[in-house]
Amino acid sequence: MRVVFLGPPGAGKGTQARILHERFGLGQISTGDILRRNCVEGTPLGRQAEGYMSRGELVPDDLVIAMIEKELRHYRTGFVMDGFPRTDAQARALDALLVRNGWPLDGAILFSADRPTLIGRLAARWTNPRNGRTYNALTNPPRTPAIDDEDGSELIQREDDRAETVAKRLDVFDEQTRPLIDYYRKTGKLIEVDALARVEAVAERIASAIGATQPGATW
Repeated sequence: MRVVFLGPPGAGKGTQARILHERFGLGQISTGDILRRNCVEGTPLGRQAEGYMSRGELVPDDLVIAMIEKELRHYRTGFVMDGFPRTDAQARALDALLVRNGWPLDGAILFSADRPTLIGRLAARWTNPRNGRTYNALTNPPRTPAIDDEDGSELIQREDDRAETVAKRLDVFDEQTRPLIDYYRKTGKLIEVDALARVEAVAERIASAIGATQPGATW
């Protein structure tokens, strides 16, 4: 099963990606992680990307797509992609890649939530700086305040989770993502979920919509 997650910051995409990984074996794909790893490892694609980054330029879509294609070959049981695509052009390029390799996309999950609640959620979000794992004091609190359940690390609140910064991030999301939502709606791949429902209810809605029924199944 292959899906992309669309939704504003604070909508719970990371939590749901982990659930799909744990229950159904779907790989969690982060284009930011892929880009950083290629740069650190000095791969041919990474060296090309570093040239753009050193000049303060955006890494071209075709280069990012090439990195994604290489990465996806490791995820035969399927994947959840969060953070890409961000534009209509990227969505078309990703679809072309997937079709070319016989990996058609099964769904684009849109996490819907109202703006005031999202701002409140993000203001309550805490992050483990060592591994990026997140908690939320309102919806998914750690067992011990400000301490990671799994490795005991101290949690922090990131600067970009401050209310005024969140408002700007939501503006950018709305502007960039509207055409993307229209694209997936026209292709019949858009699946909308209420991001403010209970975590378990959201997980069940996603699993049902994409037909994920058996852990470890190959789709």
